[in-house]
Amino acid sequence: MTRIDLNSDLGESYGQWRLGDDETMLSLVTSANIACGFHAGDPSTLLETCRGAADHSVRIGAQVGYHDLTGFGRRFIDVEPAELTAEVIYQIGALDGLARAAGSAVSYVKPHGALYNAIVHHREQARAVVEAIRSYNASLPVLGLPGSVFLEEAERAGLVVVTEAFADRAYTPEGTLVSRREPGAVLHHPDVVAQRVLRMVTEGVVTAIDGTDVRVDAKSVCIHGDSPDATVMAVAVRALLDAENIDIRAFV
Repeated sequence: MTRIDLNSDLGESYGQWRLGDDETMLSLVTSANIACGFHAGDPSTLLETCRGAADHSVRIGAQVGYHDLTGFGRRFIDVEPAELTAEVIYQIGALDGLARAAGSAVSYVKPHGALYNAIVHHREQARAVVEAIRSYNASLPVLGLPGSVFLEEAERAGLVVVTEAFADRAYTPEGTLVSRREPGAVLHHPDVVAQRVLRMVTEGVVTAIDGTDVRVDAKSVCIHGDSPDATVMAVAVRALLDAENIDIRAFV
């Protein structure tokens, strides 16, 4: 039976400002990339999200990012490698403490936003992130884009690497994500997204923005939790995969 993990970015509300429907998403996904306070999420929100993940037996991942609350972590920061390493260790440790108080623990790491995209090619920052994870807990798997220097450096350092694809993001012909600044970068139609995920899982391909098919090697598929259509898309994806007898479970 074909097996796949479904992950989503959660815990991104801040104080009275609410973003996404974490409770519903936690009933649909198998892994939760929970913010660590640097790009989103206040301590109360993060603890509540960790408790929800524990209640639903959803794996908790630390979604580490640049120190950029104003920009939601979607702006590149030319931070020194040593500083980035310290910041990533800090974020993992903070979320791990909250997760343990909720009866769970951080079980993997996934970079967020601009950091995720930067370390597809930015080797110096990729090494800094890998060093942080290795220093904190070398047994933590890392979630990233196939072909990225981040996964290359992680594998070289002896970390477990897990490749992922994106249900609701457009792809370039090179297999990278289309910038959110470009039209059509984010998809919203539930049926279209569900069919894309089914092809990713069963055929290992996704149609790029130019109409060509691109190979994807994914053990996990991300459905962003901050989209207005996130829960509807997640329901559609889950229903179609269940109908096709796909085994949906966490990768760890």
